[in-house]
Amino acid sequence: MGEPLSTRTHLDWLEAEAIFILREIAAEAEKPVLLFSGGKDSAVLLQLAQKAFAPGPLPFPLMHVDTGHNYPEVIEFRDRRAAELNAELIVRSVEDSIARGTVVLRHETASRNGAQAVTLLEAIAEFGFDACFGGARRDEEKARAKERIVSFRDEFGQWDPKAQRPELWHLFNTRIHKGENLRVFPISNWTELDVWQYIQREAIDLPSIYYTHSREVVERQGLIVPITPLTPLLDGETPEWRDVRFRTVGDISCTCPVLSTAASVQDIIAETALATITERGATRMDDQTSEASMEHRKKQGYF
Repeated sequence: MGEPLSTRTHLDWLEAEAIFILREIAAEAEKPVLLFSGGKDSAVLLQLAQKAFAPGPLPFPLMHVDTGHNYPEVIEFRDRRAAELNAELIVRSVEDSIARGTVVLRHETASRNGAQAVTLLEAIAEFGFDACFGGARRDEEKARAKERIVSFRDEFGQWDPKAQRPELWHLFNTRIHKGENLRVFPISNWTELDVWQYIQREAIDLPSIYYTHSREVVERQGLIVPITPLTPLLDGETPEWRDVRFRTVGDISCTCPVLSTAASVQDIIAETALATITERGATRMDDQTSEASMEHRKKQGYF
Protein backbone atom coordinates (compact mmCIF):
# COMPACT_ATOMS: atom_id res chain seq x y z
CA MET A 1 0.00 0.00 0.00
CA GLY A 2 1.11 3.55 -0.69
CA GLU A 3 1.63 6.32 1.80
CA PRO A 4 -1.65 7.51 3.42
CA LEU A 5 -2.87 10.77 1.89
CA SER A 6 -3.14 12.37 5.34
CA THR A 7 0.59 12.02 5.95
CA ARG A 8 1.76 13.71 2.76
CA THR A 9 3.35 17.13 3.06
CA HIS A 10 2.82 20.07 0.74
CA LEU A 11 6.17 19.25 -0.85
CA ASP A 12 4.92 15.73 -1.61
CA TRP A 13 1.91 17.19 -3.43
CA LEU A 14 4.01 19.68 -5.38
CA GLU A 15 6.49 16.97 -6.32
CA ALA A 16 3.71 14.63 -7.46
CA GLU A 17 2.13 17.36 -9.61
CA ALA A 18 5.46 18.22 -11.24
CA ILE A 19 6.30 14.59 -11.97
CA PHE A 20 2.83 14.07 -13.47
CA ILE A 21 3.37 17.06 -15.77
CA LEU A 22 6.82 15.89 -16.84
CA ARG A 23 5.54 12.42 -17.68
CA GLU A 24 2.40 13.63 -19.47
CA ILE A 25 4.22 16.08 -21.74
CA ALA A 26 7.12 13.71 -22.40
CA ALA A 27 4.57 11.13 -23.54
CA GLU A 28 2.71 13.60 -25.77
CA ALA A 29 5.60 15.55 -27.28
CA GLU A 30 7.63 14.23 -30.19
CA LYS A 31 10.87 16.00 -29.26
CA PRO A 32 10.97 17.61 -25.80
CA VAL A 33 13.97 19.28 -24.15
CA LEU A 34 14.68 20.46 -20.60
CA LEU A 35 16.17 23.94 -20.31
CA PHE A 36 18.98 23.77 -17.76
CA SER A 37 20.88 26.91 -16.85
CA GLY A 38 22.49 25.64 -13.64
CA GLY A 39 20.29 27.87 -11.49
CA LYS A 40 18.38 26.65 -8.44
CA ASP A 41 15.00 26.29 -10.17
CA SER A 42 16.42 24.30 -13.08
CA ALA A 43 18.39 22.19 -10.58
CA VAL A 44 15.11 21.36 -8.83
CA LEU A 45 13.44 20.64 -12.17
CA LEU A 46 16.29 18.31 -13.10
CA GLN A 47 15.90 16.45 -9.80
CA LEU A 48 12.17 16.06 -10.49
CA ALA A 49 12.89 14.78 -14.00
CA GLN A 50 15.30 12.19 -12.59
CA LYS A 51 12.58 10.97 -10.23
CA ALA A 52 9.94 11.01 -12.96
CA PHE A 53 11.86 8.66 -15.25
CA ALA A 54 13.94 6.59 -12.82
CA PRO A 55 15.50 4.09 -13.03
CA GLY A 56 15.97 4.88 -16.70
CA PRO A 57 17.92 7.80 -18.17
CA LEU A 58 16.33 11.14 -19.00
CA PRO A 59 14.25 10.71 -22.19
CA PHE A 60 15.26 14.15 -23.49
CA PRO A 61 18.40 16.30 -23.68
CA LEU A 62 19.27 19.33 -21.58
CA MET A 63 19.78 22.68 -23.26
CA HIS A 64 21.19 26.02 -22.14
CA VAL A 65 21.11 29.31 -24.01
CA ASP A 66 24.43 30.84 -22.95
CA THR A 67 24.59 34.64 -23.01
CA GLY A 68 28.38 34.57 -22.68
CA HIS A 69 27.94 36.83 -19.64
CA ASN A 70 27.10 34.16 -17.07
CA TYR A 71 28.71 33.83 -13.66
CA PRO A 72 31.52 31.24 -14.05
CA GLU A 73 30.43 29.32 -10.93
CA VAL A 74 27.09 28.61 -12.59
CA ILE A 75 28.57 27.43 -15.89
CA GLU A 76 30.96 25.11 -14.02
CA PHE A 77 28.03 23.65 -12.10
CA ARG A 78 25.96 23.25 -15.28
CA ASP A 79 28.68 21.24 -17.00
CA ARG A 80 29.51 19.17 -13.94
CA ARG A 81 25.88 18.27 -13.24
CA ALA A 82 25.21 17.19 -16.82
CA ALA A 83 28.36 15.06 -16.79
CA GLU A 84 27.36 13.41 -13.50
CA LEU A 85 24.07 12.32 -15.06
CA ASN A 86 25.66 11.38 -18.37
CA ALA A 87 22.99 13.60 -19.91
CA GLU A 88 23.21 15.17 -23.36
CA LEU A 89 23.83 18.90 -22.90
CA ILE A 90 23.17 21.22 -25.84
CA VAL A 91 24.61 24.72 -25.50
CA ARG A 92 23.67 27.48 -27.93
CA SER A 93 25.26 30.90 -27.58
CA VAL A 94 23.97 34.43 -27.94
CA GLU A 95 27.49 35.19 -29.19
CA ASP A 96 26.81 33.00 -32.22
CA SER A 97 23.54 34.86 -32.87
CA ILE A 98 25.48 38.12 -32.75
CA ALA A 99 27.97 36.73 -35.28
CA ARG A 100 25.08 35.71 -37.57
CA GLY A 101 23.58 39.18 -37.28
CA THR A 102 20.30 37.93 -35.82
CA VAL A 103 21.09 39.72 -32.55
CA VAL A 104 22.27 43.32 -32.59
CA LEU A 105 23.22 44.99 -29.29
CA ARG A 106 23.36 48.71 -28.60
CA HIS A 107 26.89 48.37 -27.25
CA GLU A 108 29.36 45.59 -26.41
CA THR A 109 28.55 45.42 -22.68
CA ALA A 110 24.76 45.70 -23.08
CA SER A 111 22.64 43.09 -21.30
CA ARG A 112 22.17 39.97 -23.38
CA ASN A 113 19.35 38.67 -21.22
CA GLY A 114 16.52 39.65 -23.56
CA ALA A 115 18.55 38.54 -26.59
CA GLN A 116 18.32 34.95 -25.34
CA ALA A 117 14.86 34.76 -26.93
CA VAL A 118 16.36 34.95 -30.42
CA THR A 119 18.95 32.27 -29.73
CA LEU A 120 16.34 30.04 -28.08
CA LEU A 121 14.01 30.27 -31.07
CA GLU A 122 16.92 29.51 -33.39
CA ALA A 123 17.80 26.43 -31.32
CA ILE A 124 14.19 25.23 -31.24
CA ALA A 125 14.07 25.48 -35.04
CA GLU A 126 17.50 23.83 -35.43
CA PHE A 127 16.57 20.73 -33.42
CA GLY A 128 12.83 20.67 -34.02
CA PHE A 129 11.93 20.78 -30.33
CA ASP A 130 8.17 20.92 -29.79
CA ALA A 131 8.12 21.17 -25.98
CA CYS A 132 10.60 22.96 -23.71
CA PHE A 133 10.51 22.24 -19.98
CA GLY A 134 11.52 25.23 -17.86
CA GLY A 135 11.78 26.14 -14.19
CA ALA A 136 9.72 29.35 -14.20
CA ARG A 137 7.34 29.87 -11.28
CA ARG A 138 4.25 32.07 -11.03
CA ASP A 139 5.41 33.82 -7.87
CA GLU A 140 8.52 35.24 -9.56
CA GLU A 141 6.99 38.09 -11.49
CA LYS A 142 3.64 39.51 -12.67
CA ALA A 143 3.92 38.31 -16.28
CA ARG A 144 4.88 34.81 -15.18
CA ALA A 145 1.85 34.77 -12.89
CA LYS A 146 -0.31 34.89 -16.06
CA GLU A 147 1.24 31.74 -17.52
CA ARG A 148 -0.51 28.41 -17.87
CA ILE A 149 1.51 25.30 -16.97
CA VAL A 150 1.61 24.44 -20.68
CA SER A 151 2.20 27.68 -22.55
CA PHE A 152 1.50 27.70 -26.29
CA ARG A 153 3.86 29.58 -28.64
CA ASP A 154 2.97 30.30 -32.25
CA GLU A 155 5.12 29.70 -35.33
CA PHE A 156 7.00 32.92 -34.56
CA GLY A 157 7.72 31.78 -30.99
CA GLN A 158 5.42 34.42 -29.56
CA TRP A 159 3.17 34.18 -26.51
CA ASP A 160 -0.29 35.77 -26.34
CA PRO A 161 -1.49 36.06 -22.71
CA LYS A 162 -5.06 36.59 -23.96
CA ALA A 163 -5.16 33.38 -25.98
CA GLN A 164 -4.13 30.64 -23.58
CA ARG A 165 -5.53 27.15 -23.41
CA PRO A 166 -7.70 26.01 -20.47
CA GLU A 167 -6.22 23.45 -18.07
CA LEU A 168 -9.25 22.16 -16.20
CA TRP A 169 -8.55 19.10 -14.04
CA HIS A 170 -4.93 19.07 -15.21
CA LEU A 171 -5.94 18.13 -18.75
CA PHE A 172 -3.39 19.67 -21.11
CA ASN A 173 -4.00 20.46 -24.77
CA THR A 174 -0.69 19.66 -26.44
CA ARG A 175 -1.86 19.79 -30.06
CA ILE A 176 0.34 22.01 -32.19
CA HIS A 177 1.05 22.59 -35.87
CA LYS A 178 4.48 22.38 -37.46
CA GLY A 179 6.64 25.30 -36.32
CA GLU A 180 4.67 25.89 -33.12
CA ASN A 181 5.94 24.81 -29.72
CA LEU A 182 5.03 24.52 -26.07
CA ARG A 183 6.82 25.92 -23.03
CA VAL A 184 6.08 23.72 -20.02
CA PHE A 185 6.47 24.84 -16.41
CA PRO A 186 6.13 21.86 -14.02
CA ILE A 187 6.94 23.97 -10.92
CA SER A 188 4.53 26.79 -11.76
CA ASN A 189 2.73 26.43 -8.44
CA TRP A 190 5.88 26.43 -6.32
CA THR A 191 7.11 29.43 -4.35
CA GLU A 192 10.70 30.46 -3.70
CA LEU A 193 10.30 29.05 -0.19
CA ASP A 194 8.99 25.73 -1.57
CA VAL A 195 12.05 25.50 -3.81
CA TRP A 196 14.48 25.98 -0.93
CA GLN A 197 12.60 23.53 1.30
CA TYR A 198 12.74 20.95 -1.48
CA ILE A 199 16.45 21.63 -2.00
CA GLN A 200 16.95 20.92 1.69
CA ARG A 201 14.82 17.76 1.67
CA GLU A 202 16.46 16.32 -1.44
CA ALA A 203 20.00 17.57 -0.61
CA ILE A 204 20.26 19.15 -4.07
CA ASP A 205 23.66 20.57 -4.96
CA LEU A 206 23.82 24.20 -6.18
CA PRO A 207 26.39 26.71 -7.44
CA SER A 208 28.34 28.27 -4.57
CA ILE A 209 27.14 31.82 -5.29
CA TYR A 210 23.71 30.97 -3.84
CA TYR A 211 25.38 31.03 -0.41
CA THR A 212 27.05 33.91 1.40
CA HIS A 213 30.42 35.07 0.14
CA SER A 214 32.37 38.32 0.06
CA ARG A 215 32.12 40.35 -3.16
CA GLU A 216 33.03 43.88 -4.24
CA VAL A 217 29.77 45.75 -4.79
CA VAL A 218 28.20 49.18 -4.94
CA GLU A 219 24.62 50.26 -4.19
CA ARG A 220 22.89 51.62 -7.27
CA GLN A 221 19.19 52.49 -7.64
CA GLY A 222 18.28 50.34 -4.66
CA LEU A 223 20.17 47.29 -5.92
CA ILE A 224 23.49 45.76 -4.82
CA VAL A 225 25.52 45.78 -8.05
CA PRO A 226 28.65 43.59 -8.30
CA ILE A 227 31.72 45.28 -9.73
CA THR A 228 32.74 43.40 -12.88
CA PRO A 229 34.06 44.35 -16.35
CA LEU A 230 30.43 44.24 -17.51
CA THR A 231 29.16 46.33 -14.58
CA PRO A 232 32.02 48.76 -13.86
CA LEU A 233 32.06 51.57 -11.34
CA LEU A 234 30.38 54.79 -12.42
CA ASP A 235 31.85 58.23 -11.77
CA GLY A 236 31.55 59.18 -8.11
CA GLU A 237 30.85 55.66 -6.84
CA THR A 238 32.87 54.03 -4.07
CA PRO A 239 32.90 50.21 -3.96
CA GLU A 240 33.05 48.10 -0.83
CA TRP A 241 33.39 44.43 0.01
CA ARG A 242 30.14 43.03 1.45
CA ASP A 243 28.74 39.64 2.43
CA VAL A 244 26.22 38.76 -0.27
CA ARG A 245 24.48 35.84 -1.95
CA PHE A 246 22.39 35.44 -5.10
CA ARG A 247 18.69 34.65 -4.88
CA THR A 248 18.55 34.06 -8.63
CA VAL A 249 21.26 33.82 -11.28
CA GLY A 250 21.41 35.07 -14.84
CA ASP A 251 23.29 37.48 -17.05
CA ILE A 252 26.01 39.33 -15.08
CA SER A 253 24.92 42.62 -16.61
CA CYS A 254 21.48 42.48 -15.00
CA THR A 255 21.58 40.05 -12.05
CA CYS A 256 22.45 41.40 -8.61
CA PRO A 257 23.10 39.73 -5.26
CA VAL A 258 21.46 40.63 -1.96
CA LEU A 259 23.16 41.37 1.33
CA SER A 260 23.20 38.12 3.30
CA THR A 261 25.19 36.01 5.72
CA ALA A 262 23.13 32.87 5.00
CA ALA A 263 25.67 30.07 4.70
CA SER A 264 23.36 27.04 4.65
CA VAL A 265 20.04 25.99 3.14
CA GLN A 266 18.43 26.28 6.58
CA ASP A 267 19.71 29.86 6.88
CA ILE A 268 18.30 30.70 3.45
CA ILE A 269 14.92 29.16 4.30
CA ALA A 270 14.71 31.36 7.39
CA GLU A 271 15.74 34.41 5.36
CA THR A 272 13.30 33.64 2.52
CA ALA A 273 10.39 33.22 4.93
CA LEU A 274 10.85 36.85 5.99
CA ALA A 275 11.43 38.33 2.51
CA THR A 276 8.95 41.00 1.42
CA ILE A 277 10.29 41.52 -2.13
CA THR A 278 10.23 38.87 -4.85
CA GLU A 279 13.59 37.49 -5.93
CA ARG A 280 13.39 39.14 -9.34
CA GLY A 281 12.21 42.42 -7.85
CA ALA A 282 15.17 42.43 -5.49
CA THR A 283 17.85 41.34 -7.94
CA ARG A 284 17.08 42.00 -11.61
CA MET A 285 18.08 45.30 -13.20
CA ASP A 286 16.28 44.46 -16.46
CA ASP A 287 12.95 44.21 -14.62
CA GLN A 288 13.34 47.74 -13.26
CA THR A 289 12.65 49.45 -16.59
CA SER A 290 8.86 49.08 -16.35
CA GLU A 291 6.24 46.80 -14.83
CA ALA A 292 5.56 45.38 -18.30
CA SER A 293 9.18 44.68 -19.24
CA MET A 294 9.03 40.92 -18.64
CA GLU A 295 5.68 40.55 -20.39
CA HIS A 296 7.03 42.37 -23.44
CA ARG A 297 10.04 40.02 -23.61
CA LYS A 298 7.85 36.95 -23.15
CA LYS A 299 5.59 37.96 -26.04
CA GLN A 300 8.71 38.08 -28.23
CA GLY A 301 9.72 34.54 -27.28
CA TYR A 302 11.65 34.95 -24.01
CA PHE A 303 11.27 31.99 -21.69
